[in-house]
Amino acid sequence: MKLHILGIAGTFMGGVAALARELGHSVEGSDANIYPPMSTQLEALGIALAQGYAAENIAADTDVVVVGNALSRGNPAVEHVLDAQMNYTSGAQWLAEQVLPGRTTLAVAGTHGKTTTTSMLAWILEASGHDPGFLVGGVPENFGVSARLGSKPLSHRERGGGEGRGRDVGHGARMLVDALRPSSGAGSSEDIASGPFFVVEADEYDTAFFDKRSKFVHYRPRIAILNNLEYDHADIFPDVAAIQRQFHHLVRTVPGNGRLIVNGEDERLAEVLAMGCWTPVERFAMAGEAEWTPRLIAADGSQFAVLHRGVEVGVVRWELLGAHNVMNALAAIAAAHAVGVEPAQAITALHEFRSVKRRLEVLGNALGITVYDDFAHHPTAIRTTLAGLRARVGKARIVVAMEPRSNSMRLGAHSQQIAPSLDAADAVVFLRRAELPWDAGKVIADLRGSGVAVPSVDALIGQLREVARDGDHVVFMSNGGFEGAPRRFLAALRG
Repeated sequence: MKLHILGIAGTFMGGVAALARELGHSVEGSDANIYPPMSTQLEALGIALAQGYAAENIAADTDVVVVGNALSRGNPAVEHVLDAQMNYTSGAQWLAEQVLPGRTTLAVAGTHGKTTTTSMLAWILEASGHDPGFLVGGVPENFGVSARLGSKPLSHRERGGGEGRGRDVGHGARMLVDALRPSSGAGSSEDIASGPFFVVEADEYDTAFFDKRSKFVHYRPRIAILNNLEYDHADIFPDVAAIQRQFHHLVRTVPGNGRLIVNGEDERLAEVLAMGCWTPVERFAMAGEAEWTPRLIAADGSQFAVLHRGVEVGVVRWELLGAHNVMNALAAIAAAHAVGVEPAQAITALHEFRSVKRRLEVLGNALGITVYDDFAHHPTAIRTTLAGLRARVGKARIVVAMEPRSNSMRLGAHSQQIAPSLDAADAVVFLRRAELPWDAGKVIADLRGSGVAVPSVDALIGQLREVARDGDHVVFMSNGGFEGAPRRFLAALRG
């Protein structure tokens, strides 16, 4: 079968392309912006890429067009597909129909930490000998690819006629009370599903121009991690309540013999469960009565003990930083435990876990300046990332180069939270493009450290060369390509 993928350079759609290629399909694709790391992965797979959305980029003999959610009516490629009455689907629907059947799905949802937690969980299952499939919204260093099929799926007969996927066990009050109560010990969290496993990053963003449900409602997981819930995606959600409704749609799809792994500190997730819950719940938290908690050994989160129902089950020692990654690890350990992986085994796997590209990724050091690339998209993620780095580097200067790139950022939905999120930075160079519809001056004025706004990436790199000095940690924060700014700056220092 021949597929053309519209929006192929996006992290999710690039993963769909990799899976389709592994299944033996002929795959082509097009996108408005093609940049690493996805462009590198696609080129390595031999997938032909076309720049832009011209109708002629889609071959006439294409069997199905997989449409990314970045495209809408009026896009030339979309209009061509509709006018020519071509067969089309969404990436999430294609995944649900072509990859997930016959596999036990573990989904990772949340405003923050999805990519890292998905990568952790996949790696734990890999290190435990399960050969999982996965689709991650980035490139995990342990695997070097964003997606793979993993073990062969079970047949319909081997699955027992398909029982268990999406089973609804009713709305009884007793089930709701039991699900909201912390689960008991014996038999509540061990080996509730067997492989083959598929771990998917479960995004709440809408599916496609013709399907406005969140992508994650397609996946029908047996195990679902709910990492956190904050307001984001201001271009499609009017308020946080609208996001909560979508999360509850996900909760409705998890069977009663599955498991929900939930951030016990998040009040908005508690409100989601209060809408109705038919699945046993386990919680993770930095403290309190949750089933999974840590005891910090190093303040920067690089060492911590894992406690399961108050009993220490091992110590994680790894390269990652920050309380947010401690929470991500607890979620991944809990989800793996639900399918039979012993906590000690999961902890051992995390010792060898390497993070995802563009998650505080160290690009290099020149003139005593360490340069990082980080996929920042939300003030909370910015704050927690910088707090972890601050705990690691102590009094050394942190310089942030920031591009407000996500739709919510560009619309100004987070403009009042940006300056506080940068409190750990000593200096900020803010990319204020001409098309930014809100005034970045107030952000600069409210910074704790020094700050300056510049109109272009060239000006940003020039400003950084004046600001940065020996011993500094320069962090580039953007969820887009940033015109290659991090590597360009590093090359300028080395030059």
